[in-house]
Amino acid sequence: MNTLVQSQSLPANGTHKASTGMQVLMSSARAAVALCLVTGVAYPLATTVVAQLALPHQAAGSLIERDGRVVGSALVGQAFEGAKYFQGRPSATMGPDPANPEHTISQPYNPLLSAGSNQGATNSQLASDARERASAYRQANRLHADALVPVDAVTASASGLDSHISVANARLQTARVAAARNLSEARVAALVDAHTAPRALWVLGEPRVNVLRLNLALDDKAQAARKE
Repeated sequence: MNTLVQSQSLPANGTHKASTGMQVLMSSARAAVALCLVTGVAYPLATTVVAQLALPHQAAGSLIERDGRVVGSALVGQAFEGAKYFQGRPSATMGPDPANPEHTISQPYNPLLSAGSNQGATNSQLASDARERASAYRQANRLHADALVPVDAVTASASGLDSHISVANARLQTARVAAARNLSEARVAALVDAHTAPRALWVLGEPRVNVLRLNLALDDKAQAARKE
């Protein structure tokens, strides 16, 4: 009799376990869906709406326009050619080789492949690149061969798209830019000061100069002078 009772109770136990497992599975599925809706839909939508309402310029990429045309972003560095422009921090970004798409070549300020060189302090190529950049920097700015050079003038940033340079870097370029634009060093230095951002919250980071905004201010000044 005992054996019969035990054998008859086995299917019931199996059904109970299956039912419990299905409940756990359904609960897990509901929790996963709820988590996806909160973190994948509700949260991004809420932050987007708040950002667009509170900080629309920053939310749109901090784009800068001139004459109805976007000329860049205040957050993304770019190359400037010619002695009349301040030069940004070096960029180590790469890009596909047009001649052979399977290989990559140096493409400074490539926003599609933001990255640093990932070279350590003991890397011989990093030291060689720094020496070459320092030599070119001294020559371009007519500095003595043994003049100290700001570190941000000879090393690339982790993103390769740094939009700012140090105040020391900007001041060392002032004489070159002033000569190229036929302006006094004092006027160019005043523009550097006007475009120097302080430390964030007065304690974080260092004062810095936005290269794009500074160069646009120089162009605006030159355009105004032509109209006078």
